[in-house]
Amino acid sequence: MMKLSTIGIDLAKRVFQVHGVDEAGRVVLRRQVRRSQFLEVFSQIEPCLVGMEACGSANHWARELKKLGHEVRLISPQFVKPYVKSNKNDVADAEAICEAVSRPNMRFVPMKELEHQDIQSIHRARTLLVKQRTAVANQIRGLMAEYGVVVAQGLGQLRKQLPGCLGDAENGLSATARDVICCLSEQLRWFDERIAGFERRLEQVVRENEVCQHLKEIPGVGTMTATALYAAVNHAKEFRNGRQLAAWLGLVPRQHSSGGKPTLLGISKRGDRHLRTLLIHGARAGTRVARNSHSAEARWLSSLIERRGYNRATVALANKMARKAWVVLNRGERIAAPA
Repeated sequence: MMKLSTIGIDLAKRVFQVHGVDEAGRVVLRRQVRRSQFLEVFSQIEPCLVGMEACGSANHWARELKKLGHEVRLISPQFVKPYVKSNKNDVADAEAICEAVSRPNMRFVPMKELEHQDIQSIHRARTLLVKQRTAVANQIRGLMAEYGVVVAQGLGQLRKQLPGCLGDAENGLSATARDVICCLSEQLRWFDERIAGFERRLEQVVRENEVCQHLKEIPGVGTMTATALYAAVNHAKEFRNGRQLAAWLGLVPRQHSSGGKPTLLGISKRGDRHLRTLLIHGARAGTRVARNSHSAEARWLSSLIERRGYNRATVALANKMARKAWVVLNRGERIAAPA
């Protein structure tokens, strides 16, 4: 079997570029490998450190290589780019990944297990259907407005008023327009059914998963956020503390400091946008509830709203929710209700 120390792989759809070095850093392996031959080639290599960019199919190949005994690490593409020596190509990218994965201070992306990837696929599919449903609803509104029929804002109002608009023969809608809008309304109902089906699946995940149940005990965290946290942060021990998790989610200020003078900007918005959005939506709900509460956290939040404004306070609460989630995911502790 071939003995290597570190391997960098530039993934693609059909042809992968492989770059391997020995313990002295000398290049031993540099070749293209077809997708069908990939696992066969790595079965002939002694277990070693393998690096790949965190991109499409990376989790699948990481799990397969792990079965062969290799130590696999995924790297964010932005951390690989500084190691590209010349023009970008597959050979240079594979060499850069090989160099980056061997750095002692490099930050890695946790590999997703199949269970977590399944949950995340439900979230991704639901998000896509919600966007498509919104597009269909907007199209219905636009078409009806062209005929002088205006519906109140909100998806609920559209569902409520649409049957009456289609049944009113005197509102200016032509026969062709009614047929088109009827077709779109059927599509709208189809989206509602599919989205509700995905939500029932997520509720089933919570019922069967104790960690998700504990996450839901955090104020502002519901079924969607709990399952998204469980799927995205499947290796909470990768973060030393809750602040690192909040930073990974992009809920901390960006910095532009120089000469010892700290300058803080808006939040970095790094990491999982879907999860960050869910946390901020939950925090908005938490700020509304805090107005009618007298707990210590509610008093802190009310004071923060007065000093820094509603939006900054909402993000600060989302940051605190992320840190509480780290406690649940990393230590298995339950979060006590605010006193």
